[in-house]
Amino acid sequence: MKLEKLLSIAEPVPISELTKDQLKELQKALKTLTYPVGDIDGLIGPKTRNAWAEFKTDEFFGHPDLIGPESLTQLQDKLDVIGDGVEHDFTTKEGTIAAIKWECRAQGLALETQIAYVLATTMWETNRTFKPVIEAYWLSEAWRKRNLRYYPYYGRGFVQLTWKNNYKKYSDILDVDMLREPDIALRPNVALFVLVHGFKTGTFTGRKISDYINEEKTDFIKARRCINGSDKAHEIASIAERFLDELLGD
Repeated sequence: MKLEKLLSIAEPVPISELTKDQLKELQKALKTLTYPVGDIDGLIGPKTRNAWAEFKTDEFFGHPDLIGPESLTQLQDKLDVIGDGVEHDFTTKEGTIAAIKWECRAQGLALETQIAYVLATTMWETNRTFKPVIEAYWLSEAWRKRNLRYYPYYGRGFVQLTWKNNYKKYSDILDVDMLREPDIALRPNVALFVLVHGFKTGTFTGRKISDYINEEKTDFIKARRCINGSDKAHEIASIAERFLDELLGD
C-alpha cells in the first residue's frame, strides 16, 4: 500500500485536522498493520485515535495526537514490507515458504512456533502444494453454486477466505475489488497477506494465533481453532512440529 494523500502533509498537524480522504487512507494503513481502527469510514473517533496512538507508541516517539512527515515515513516503511510491498517467488514451494516466513515476521508473528504453525496450516489447506486453492477444488463451479450458501464468496487462498463481509474487509484494506472479482483472493500476494493477517487478528473464526501460541505457551492442537475448530488438529500439529524443528535448525 502506498500512502498518497497523507504524504502531502508538510508539517505535523493534529489528527483531527485530516480530511476525510486522508483519514480513510490512515485507517486503511493502520488496519493493514493490524491496529484496531474499526470501520474505514474517514471519521475521527476513539478507535482511530487509539490506533494511531498505539502506532506512535510502537514505532515513532512523539505526541500521539499529531501526525506529520516523519511519522508518516515510518508508517510507509512498515507498509512497504508486507503484502504487495515485497516481490516474492511463488513459483516453487521453497519460494512460497520463504515468503510466508517473511510475511509472518513483517506482520509481527515473529515466534518460530507461530511461523511453524502458519506453515503447517498452509501445507494442509493447500494439499501440500503451497499454491492458493479454491474451496472443494476437485468439484465443479456448478457444484459450488448449488451447495455453498455464501457463493460466490466461497473459500479461496492459502487458507479459505469465505463470506462477503470478509471479502469486503480485505478489499478495503488492500484497495482491490474482491466483491466484483472474488478470484483476486487467489493472487499469491493477496492470499499471503490474508493468511498472516487473518491469523494475527482472528479474521477466520475470531480466534487469534497468539491465543494459543505465544511466549508463554505453545498449543499446536488448540491453534486449529483459528481456522476450523478441531478438524484434523492433531495431523496439523504434527506438521507444525516438523516445521519447528527445521526452523530451529536454520
